[in-house]
Amino acid sequence: MSTSYFFGYGSLVNRRTHGFAPAHRASASGWRRVWAQVPGRPVSLLTVVRDASCEIDGLIAPVDADGWAALDLREACYDRTDALRDVRHPAETVDELAIYVVPEADRLSPDAEHPVLLSYLDVVLQGYLGEFGKEGAERFIATTANWDAPILNDRAAPQYPRDQSLTDAERAFVDAALSDLGARILAG
Repeated sequence: MSTSYFFGYGSLVNRRTHGFAPAHRASASGWRRVWAQVPGRPVSLLTVVRDASCEIDGLIAPVDADGWAALDLREACYDRTDALRDVRHPAETVDELAIYVVPEADRLSPDAEHPVLLSYLDVVLQGYLGEFGKEGAERFIATTANWDAPILNDRAAPQYPRDQSLTDAERAFVDAALSDLGARILAG
């Protein structure tokens, strides 16, 4: 029986947003995260692009046929792309490993009409803090491009469907990181 896994590099790193298990910390060589606007979506999101000089942290977890159907629905604007040779992980048997990628033709730069949701970024960074600690969350920031994307502060009324409550320390980390980046925060 073939064992298929996904490599998550954004919200899928936050185990609270899915039930796939057992999940393992992993890293993918030759990929960089970018914020991108996608046609038909009101907000910008994370995707990955090939970058031989970069390595990103993430999680892998096994997926059965029903799980792929659910993930494909969740990641509807992405293509499921083979990344088996790119990912280092501790799992014993991985026959197939997919990473979700927005096709290049569908990627546009984020703008004020298609901002990044702060509730989405909160979930992603909460996942990185939990899995990889402060240093790992800082690596997430360093290995992600397009931080000039406007960020909509929707914390009071989260628009991200898998939003999570953050601890004071997690919120303080996100806020300090955005301040350090000089991020443009839009009022929600």
